[in-house]
Amino acid sequence: MKKTSCIWFLTIAILVAGAASATGKEVVVYSARNEHLIRPIFEAYTAQTGVKVRFLTGKAPVLLQRIKAEGKNSPADLLITVDAGNLWHAANEGILQPIDSATLRANIPAHLRDPNLRWFGLSVRARTIVYSTERVRPAALNTYEELAGSKWKDRLLLRTSKKVYNQSLVAMLISRHGAAKTEEIVSGWVDNLATAPFSNDTKVMQAIAAGQGDIGIVNTYYFGRLQKKEPEIPLALFWPNQNDGGVHVNVSGAGVTAHSRNRQAAIALLEWLSSAEAQKLFAGLNLEYPANPHIKPDPLVDSWGDFKHSPINLTNAGLNQAEAIRLMDRAGYR
Repeated sequence: MKKTSCIWFLTIAILVAGAASATGKEVVVYSARNEHLIRPIFEAYTAQTGVKVRFLTGKAPVLLQRIKAEGKNSPADLLITVDAGNLWHAANEGILQPIDSATLRANIPAHLRDPNLRWFGLSVRARTIVYSTERVRPAALNTYEELAGSKWKDRLLLRTSKKVYNQSLVAMLISRHGAAKTEEIVSGWVDNLATAPFSNDTKVMQAIAAGQGDIGIVNTYYFGRLQKKEPEIPLALFWPNQNDGGVHVNVSGAGVTAHSRNRQAAIALLEWLSSAEAQKLFAGLNLEYPANPHIKPDPLVDSWGDFKHSPINLTNAGLNQAEAIRLMDRAGYR
């Protein structure tokens, strides 16, 4: 009797969940963005619209494989993930479907979205130069490429090449310079390293502050987190390539899954995520820049000043990723 009752209640629960999804009252999101960065946003959306957002968090490769394995039976309506390379892979694997939305095209610049409209950037982080304010003059800095010069011998610190953020940076350099020239640049970086690469950007910055090196390359939101924790830390950001290609940027972004059971509700959520209210939350919670250029960033982020983005479409981060990994390996960048 107990077993029969459990099966009956489980069946009713599944039917109720299915009905909610069918009527657009629920959206299921798989997210590689951490729970504390998305829960407040989904709660705000539910409060405003009455639409419940159920979400599952995990590492991007795991979520992509899960959606592929689930196939047409996947409950996921929307995929949120970090790094354009991951978004490109999701689209390339057929996990995402094109969404021709006038709202999204108006709110998200062309270089921050898939040309085939399968994914859209929602927040922007720049991977830029950080330097010691005690040992480096800003006037001595210029471009990513010049970090390979002899002036920076034994002064450069980097995060490991195994992290997708550095793979995307090198992939975008390939799209601009070609593989041969980019390999020269990366080899120069390796020659200039003051010590072996670090496991994360925070350790890079702490090592610069401690005098192990003078300059590094980091994501802006890591700098913001450290600056909040240690306001007097003797570090500053520099925007390279302002007269020559622009700063490398990357995104957290999202797309509607190919087998979404609740397509219109998923599109509505994605469009809302590009709106002013959501953009302030989505970017501000992680000290990133809104992808919507009409929205001002968090005051701390805004204090770092304006800069010119690289206009190269971020799909190149995925297209050139495999070559970037091989190139870094050949250059000895570990």
